[in-house]
Amino acid sequence: MTKVLRAIRGATTLDADTREEVTKKTQELLGEIFTKNDLDQDDIVSILFTTTDDVVSAFPASAARSMGLEDTPLLGASEQKVAGSPKFCIRLLMHCYMSVPKSDVRHVYLHGATVLRPDIKP
Repeated sequence: MTKVLRAIRGATTLDADTREEVTKKTQELLGEIFTKNDLDQDDIVSILFTTTDDVVSAFPASAARSMGLEDTPLLGASEQKVAGSPKFCIRLLMHCYMSVPKSDVRHVYLHGATVLRPDIKP
């Protein structure tokens, strides 16, 4: 199959709002997405990160840049407040080129974010 544009969703939660935790958990999430979808950095078109309003210590995009995504467009935004949603949550929407059907894209939800998509196992 020829490579086509796909979107991958993912999310994770922090144990605390610290720069180290944002970096660690963002890089863990990206690593899992890269591994489960057999991606390399040249496949990535862009990534949109959102965070809940209690994540203020660092930008997830900074963590992505520090792992080599300097040439990838990255954007951060605030997540909509919804009662009962996970705290200290980082979500992402990654656009990339893949040579698999849409049904074979592996979305990744880690830690407390697994409640967002209980149908997807970590």
